[in-house]
Parts: sequence; C-alpha cells; structure tokens
Amino acid sequence: MELTKSKDATKRLVICGILIALATILGSLSIPVLGAKVAPIQHLINVIAAVTLGPAYGISCAFVSSLLRNILGTGSILAFPGSMVGVFLAAILYKKFKKVEIAVVGEVIGTGIIGALLAYPLAAFVLGKEVALFVYIIPFSISSIVGSIIAYIILKLNILRSFLLSN
Repeated sequence: MELTKSKDATKRLVICGILIALATILGSLSIPVLGAKVAPIQHLINVIAAVTLGPAYGISCAFVSSLLRNILGTGSILAFPGSMVGVFLAAILYKKFKKVEIAVVGEVIGTGIIGALLAYPLAAFVLGKEVALFVYIIPFSISSIVGSIIAYIILKLNILRSFLLSN
C-alpha cells in the first residue's frame, strides 16, 4: 500500500515539474486578441493541473512557475494571485463535480475575477501603480478564457488526460 502512495506522489511531482517547465518557458508567449495581449499558457496549465493533480499540487505548480517567471524577468508579481486562485478554484470544483467544464469555469472566475481583484492591492501598494480596483478583470478574464478553452480541448481529446491519469 505504501508503495502505491509513493508511486502516486512521485508521478504527481513529475507531472507538476513538467507543467512548471512548460508554464515557465512558454508563459511569456502572447496572442493579440481585440487589441490586448493575451498570455493563455498559465491558464491552460492551471486547468490541466487542476484536473490531473488536484488543489495542493496545482497551487504548487502555479506558485513555482510564477516565482520562476519573476526571477527570470518574464513575469510580474501580479501572476501570483491570478494563477494560484484560479487553479485552486478549478481544482476544488473539479474534485466536487468531476467535469472539465466546471474546472474551466473555476479557472475563469478564480483568475479573471477573484485573482484580478487580489492583484489590485499588489499593483497599488507593492508596485506603486495608480490603478482602478477593477482594471485587471478584463485582461485577466480574456487570458483565462483563451487558456481554459485550449486546455478544455486538450483534455477532451483524452490523449493527454489518459497519459496523465493512467497508473
């Protein structure tokens, strides 16, 4: 029995490491959408981590990839609340309902609304920017919607999901 738990923990850790690497390397890629730069990779990773790894590993993936992007100069401190809240809510909802669609909704609400609101005090008080309370909702929402839709398509193909969830 212990061997199975150890094997599962090792597998989750490896998957988490792969997702962190992808988010760190590809995280600064952006797509122009309606005049905004949309960076959907972290949101794609969040939904995949939520579905395959659960809340604890998902939050760990989001934290470490945000930290690495900040250290490397390819991210900002605003990545922390959006990514961590988004993956947490997506994972909790997936755990309860076992539907990828619900995880997608959790990521969009967690990042696009809650994470965006939590980014305000970081921007205002840590970065010293004069911004409105709701300023990050639209850009965070657009990025999370695009990334979550891509993750939904990938997970619905069942190729990646079968690989990640198999024993």
